[in-house]
Amino acid sequence: MHKKKKTIYGLIGFPVKHSLSPAMHNAAFDHFRISAEYRLFETSPEALEDFLLNNKELAGFNITIPHKVKACQILEKNFPPSKNKIWTERSLYYVKLSGAVNTVNRTSSGLEYFNTDAEGFLRSAKEKFKFSFGGKTVLLVGCGGAGRAVIAALSWKNLGVKKIYIYDLSQAAIDSLQKHFLSLPEEWRRTLKQKIEFISDAQVAEKIKFCQLLVNASPVGMKEGDPLLIDKNLLHKGLFVYDVVYNRETELIKEARLKGLPAIGGLGMLLYQGVIAWEIWTGMHAPVKEMKEALLKQKVG
Repeated sequence: MHKKKKTIYGLIGFPVKHSLSPAMHNAAFDHFRISAEYRLFETSPEALEDFLLNNKELAGFNITIPHKVKACQILEKNFPPSKNKIWTERSLYYVKLSGAVNTVNRTSSGLEYFNTDAEGFLRSAKEKFKFSFGGKTVLLVGCGGAGRAVIAALSWKNLGVKKIYIYDLSQAAIDSLQKHFLSLPEEWRRTLKQKIEFISDAQVAEKIKFCQLLVNASPVGMKEGDPLLIDKNLLHKGLFVYDVVYNRETELIKEARLKGLPAIGGLGMLLYQGVIAWEIWTGMHAPVKEMKEALLKQKVG
């Protein structure tokens, strides 16, 4: 009797070897005794298009740094928006607004693509901070792939965020996002013009005074020895701090907690974007508890 061949899922990025994603996805497959495995596929920028269009080995996959934006461009050019029941108005908005994709599902008619980072960010923030986003003013640092997902999440029409200030050290990242915004429907552009303001380094100190939420979506803090993202004296009472970096406690998180501010890292975002991706692939309710335990164990280990 032949053993059933495992269904393969995975993560593509460059690099990917330090990812915690296999631990949580494989824990979910194991929990339901599903014959499937989640693997890592290191894919260079030069090989990305060929992988997306020609690799038939994977039933579904996630996409990470530095491919989220480029992958979106390739997939939108080659596949129509999905008719999947999961493809609600909001999830379509997340992909279109961010111009970034992090989850792909293979179907008989081609590839479906999603941005589950956006909803993963919202779920984790709501769970930990226990607040309403309505009326909040936000300072977002970093507008690469992760930052774009945060912008998509925060600018969704029913969320009620008042203002989003965006700052990035990279002018190229800002130029790229502004160019992307120009490609959006006019109605969306009008809304974004009211809600979003790109600011310079010199404006950060003044603008943060009016903010109730600070989000770091830049890579600053991922490495030991990385500097504090902003002057610690700017961390004021009433400010919630969210750092999407999940591999370590950043200086930003440490300083915020020292000041008694609510502050969380990106492990929750990683968990919930993975939970949503797993549910898209399998059509089942993900075992969130087991996936979270697997992540925490991997992180501690």
